[in-house]
Amino acid sequence: MKLCILDNDILEGELAEKYTSFGAMFIRLFDSVGAHWTYDVFTTQLGQYPASYDSYDAVLLTGSESDSFSDAAWVVELRRQVSLLLTARKKMIGVCFGHQLIGLCLGAPVSRAPQGWGSGRMVYNWHRPDLPYCADRTQFALLASHQDQVLALPAGATLLASSGFCPVAAFTVGEDVLCVQAHPEFDTGFSQHLLDEQRRRMGEETYAALSNGLQAGHEGQHIARLVVAFVESTTSKA
Repeated sequence: MKLCILDNDILEGELAEKYTSFGAMFIRLFDSVGAHWTYDVFTTQLGQYPASYDSYDAVLLTGSESDSFSDAAWVVELRRQVSLLLTARKKMIGVCFGHQLIGLCLGAPVSRAPQGWGSGRMVYNWHRPDLPYCADRTQFALLASHQDQVLALPAGATLLASSGFCPVAAFTVGEDVLCVQAHPEFDTGFSQHLLDEQRRRMGEETYAALSNGLQAGHEGQHIARLVVAFVESTTSKA
């Protein structure tokens, strides 16, 4: 299997030194759950895209500090590319910003979350115990960092996960699209760094609660196994 990763951010400083990039984090995540894949990573902010998607079994869109509804030239181009991929029914995985951008291209409303930032470890209700590795599961805990949300399911989508904070936390569209708001590729060190950066904004009480909450762990690898099963299932009509 061959995965195209459209990396939608550029890490800097300490994060770049430790984690390299979101693309590299996803490669490590999928390798850790036994995916025997090959990968190509393209930095969309630099205008990098494959000449053709034909050789890829799926395309993954990473997170980003930017807004999926931005008028920035690189985001407009990314939406154009994603719309073409959706029309071609290429298998796609969207994470955080990628989840929002795919939702937007499918006609879903996306905007700032009225309840503010979602940060740290969050627990989501799970609605599809029939999916691989999900038998008897009613909840998943994942790491998140976002201020935008998909506000309603796009037409034809099926809800996978939700919470009181994030009603559309994950969805699928047939066998072609799988999107999740949280970050299965994060580890607790990455999340802690983000919390440290936002400490002044959130205040000491919230900061302490979210930092302590990270100690309970998360299930990013479990969601990664689900993504692997999704990609390796019957190929879409791309």
